[in-house]
Formats: sequence, structure tokens, C-alpha cells
Amino acid sequence: MESTPNLPAIPALRPAWNKGCIVGQKRPLKPKHVWAIRVRLELAENHRDLALFNMAIDSKLRGCDLVKMKVVDVMASGQIKKRASVLQSKTQKPVRFEISEGTRASIGNGWKMNCWLAQSTYGQDAFTSACTSQQVSTRGLSGNG
Repeated sequence: MESTPNLPAIPALRPAWNKGCIVGQKRPLKPKHVWAIRVRLELAENHRDLALFNMAIDSKLRGCDLVKMKVVDVMASGQIKKRASVLQSKTQKPVRFEISEGTRASIGNGWKMNCWLAQSTYGQDAFTSACTSQQVSTRGLSGNG
């Protein structure tokens, strides 16, 4: 049996970008953390982000599907729906979820304040940017650009 010679180790030019970082899936938010976020958003009177956060908790949708929601997905004949159905972009499967009373209230408050909910047509994006009337992006929500 032949033995292979040990080759010399090549040192890394720079340390790995994630050295010392915890990798893997993050732990889910605890209910007390969810309520703390809700309270902070309410105190800051940030109606759009509160509605987005509540909708994310209710629907458990991915961020890309959440920001793509249209007014017609959330409203029917001037009323906020109790149940909504959205087609997921990754799996192309419909997801039905119930919109809680608190989420409906936060969406209604945002509409009354005329901050972010598009009012003119049902085909428009439900969640628009705070500065412009364009669709909000997942990057814009994360604070990275």
C-alpha cells in the first residue's frame, strides 16, 4: 500500500468573513418581543411598518411576497378583508390566511392617515414607499438601501 505524501498547508490570505459569527437559522421571535416591536411602532406612529409587521405575523409570508401584495388582496368593496389569499412567488401555491382584528385596525389607520395605502385603484401595490408612491422593497425595509 502506497502512502501519499503530506502536502504543506497553504495559509489563508485573510480570515473567513463569517469567522466568529453564529451561522444557521435564527430562533423565532418570542411573543414578548413581538409585542415590544408593536408597541415601539405604535409609539412612533409608524402606521405602514406596523401594518406590514402585523401582516407578516398573520400571514407568515416571505418578505418578497408581502411587499408584492396588492390592494385587491387586502380589500374588497371598501372594506378590509377578514381572510386573504396570496400566490407565493417561490412555490406558486396559494396561501390563505386570516387577517386579525389588530392588523385590520392598523391597515385602516394607515389608510385614514393617507400615509402609504394606495387609494385610487385596486390593482396598485398595497404597501408603498414612505417617500414615493412606488412599491416598497425588501431591501428598503431592512435598512440596507
